[in-house]
Amino acid sequence: MAFAPAVLIVPGLRDHVEAHWQTLLAAKLPNVKVVPPMGREDLDCAKRVVAIEDAIAGMQGPVLIVAHSGGCIMVAHWALRSQHLDQVCGALLAAPPDFETPMPDGYPSIAALTAGAWLPVPRHPLPFRSLVCTSSNDPLASRESAQQLAHAWHSEILDLGAVGHLNPASGYGDWPMALDLIHRLSVPAL
Repeated sequence: MAFAPAVLIVPGLRDHVEAHWQTLLAAKLPNVKVVPPMGREDLDCAKRVVAIEDAIAGMQGPVLIVAHSGGCIMVAHWALRSQHLDQVCGALLAAPPDFETPMPDGYPSIAALTAGAWLPVPRHPLPFRSLVCTSSNDPLASRESAQQLAHAWHSEILDLGAVGHLNPASGYGDWPMALDLIHRLSVPAL
C-alpha cells in the first residue's frame, strides 16, 4: 500500500474488550493509537470527545478513524468541534447504534444518554470520507436507522448482512474485512 495513514481506534461505550475485532486489529497495525478507556459507567460524551481530540493531536500525518458502535456517535460529536479535522483522511464507522430508541437491558437508557449529552445524535455531514457498515440484525439499531445516519453523515454504506452488532457476542472476534476496508479508505477518492 503506497499510502498508509495512522489509524485511530475509537471503541464504543463498553471500551476495550480483549476478544473484540478492534483490539485484535490494533495488534496487527504498525501505526495505530487507541482512544484510552473511559470506564463503562462514565457516559460523559464531552469527555470522550476530548479523548478523541487529544489522541489525534498527538498523531503524525493523515489519520484514518476506525470506530465501532457508540464510538461512531462519538466521532460525529467530535467532528462538530475538532481543531484537527484536516488530519483525518477517512473513517470506518461500524455498527452505529440507535441511541434515540430504547436499547436492550444492560445498555444505557435514553435518559442516561441525554444526561451524558449524547442526544441529539449529530446529523451533519462529516467533513471527511466515511464508510458506515450496517447489519440486518443488529440488536442496537435497525438497518434503516443506521442507514439514515449514514445518509445524514454523507457516508458510503456497506450492508454486511446478518452480523449482529459485529462484536464478540455476535461471533466476531477477528474481523479480517476491517483491514480490507481500511485499505479501501486509504486509497484517495477519485
